[in-house]
Amino acid sequence: MKKNIGNALALYPTPLVVVGAMVNGKPNWLLVGHLGIMGHDHVMISLAKPHYTNQGIKAHKKLSINIVDEAMLAKADRAGCVSGNKEDKSELFDFTLSEEGVPMIAQAPVVMACSVEDIYETKGFENFISTIDHTYAEERVLTEDGKLDYRTLKPVLFEMPTYEYLKTGDVIGKCMSFGK
Repeated sequence: MKKNIGNALALYPTPLVVVGAMVNGKPNWLLVGHLGIMGHDHVMISLAKPHYTNQGIKAHKKLSINIVDEAMLAKADRAGCVSGNKEDKSELFDFTLSEEGVPMIAQAPVVMACSVEDIYETKGFENFISTIDHTYAEERVLTEDGKLDYRTLKPVLFEMPTYEYLKTGDVIGKCMSFGK
């Protein structure tokens, strides 16, 4: 028999990302574990209302989603340990700017530059519903036909409520192959 554990969010683990935005003329970086897919070209980033990064996202309606791999985990974790209100995080990562002026982490193997379409508020959170304008990927994480290869990319996963980072696992089968 299953035990009722309340309204626990049970959709973790999720890919760990660093969100980048221009805030007061400088790039700012924030470690994020609350994000979701809203279709093939839309994503949602959920940030607590007090985050420093939110002001830049709201001002410019632009953000980057930088997928974290194990090589960049230490710096990514640092981006979540300190607030941009208290410490300048603009030099935490080497970065480039997209054509639209969105800061993107140079070391991130995959980066999505996004435009914010809407902000949906929930208790304590601002949820940025965004269109993916461009996705940039290092060639080493692409298949021969130009698609992302997650076995090579190996994104770090974030699990809640334990606040642990996990490695991605092995392939166990092809989608829609077990039910045929």
